[in-house]
Amino acid sequence: MAAGFFTDTTLCIGCKACEVACKQWNELPADGYAFSGNSYDNTMALGGTTWRHVAFVEQPAPPNAPPTASRWLMMSDVCKHCTHAGCLEACPTGAIMRNEFDDVFIQPDVCNGCGYCVPSCPFGVVDLIGQRGQTGERFASDGRTGNDALQHTGGVAGKCTLCYDRQRIGLEPACAKACPTDSIQFGDVAELKARARLRVASLRERGVDARLYGVDETTSVGDLNAFFLLTDRPEVYNLPARPVLPSTHQAAGYVTGALAAVAMGVVAAFVFGRDR
Repeated sequence: MAAGFFTDTTLCIGCKACEVACKQWNELPADGYAFSGNSYDNTMALGGTTWRHVAFVEQPAPPNAPPTASRWLMMSDVCKHCTHAGCLEACPTGAIMRNEFDDVFIQPDVCNGCGYCVPSCPFGVVDLIGQRGQTGERFASDGRTGNDALQHTGGVAGKCTLCYDRQRIGLEPACAKACPTDSIQFGDVAELKARARLRVASLRERGVDARLYGVDETTSVGDLNAFFLLTDRPEVYNLPARPVLPSTHQAAGYVTGALAAVAMGVVAAFVFGRDR
């Protein structure tokens, strides 16, 4: 059974309870409270120490339209725990693996801080946390939290663990537990998909342009174990319309590199041959 999230953005009220609960339970440090100037969004994006991020999309009313035509779109973003995870593909040490709940999990005590996973995530989720010789909040590979010294590396990769330690004792993740509107729902992914399809059908009957993001996907990433119900294009929520794994371009990259090497060899042979 794969466990995951169904996030219904039509129910999100932007309260940030999920952000706070995630920070508190996982003992993640604060990221500062600087004014971003971007509506009510102060965290701005997911990161190594921000595993839940509530996006605020303010859409003013069009010209000559009544003020009631304006609307807010809010979405609690999180790691997608992809069917085909780019971070897992890129990890050279086996630090990123699938646990018994089929979640994409980072073992910080195995991570060497190489950072290959960071550009390999099509959603920009993974980030490095901690510096050489400093301490940082992190998870042990058995799911325990702790304030351990990161002496062995310049940092470790960090992202949502789907509250692995809570799942192991039969509890739902802290963000879903704290959500007051059930915008974030946790459970078996197959059951969540069935529930999400019914929700979309219900909303469409009421004239809402509802759609699922991360379900029945034909992209290289495949379906997402943390998927979303949206009422606008994915790009509006800062989600890629068609996420692509970097590895899909490897074959073309190898061919291009080989051709470049051959071309350089031909040029070198011509130049050195002419000098003789």
